[in-house]
Amino acid sequence: METKKKIRRKQNFSKSFDAVRMMRNIRNKISIETQDMSFEQFKSYMKKHSKDRNNDLEVNR
Repeated sequence: METKKKIRRKQNFSKSFDAVRMMRNIRNKISIETQDMSFEQFKSYMKKHSKDRNNDLEVNR
């Protein structure tokens, strides 16, 4: 009985945030921006963007 109740609740729940969609969008954006880069360019791109992201995380804490 309890299992059926839990399933019904999940079916009625609508998500306002979709993590899978967000990750796919991020991956696609990075792919487009870096498609013609050499490995060295890609490394510097990732270093720059990971620093930007780390700074954002520190500000939000």
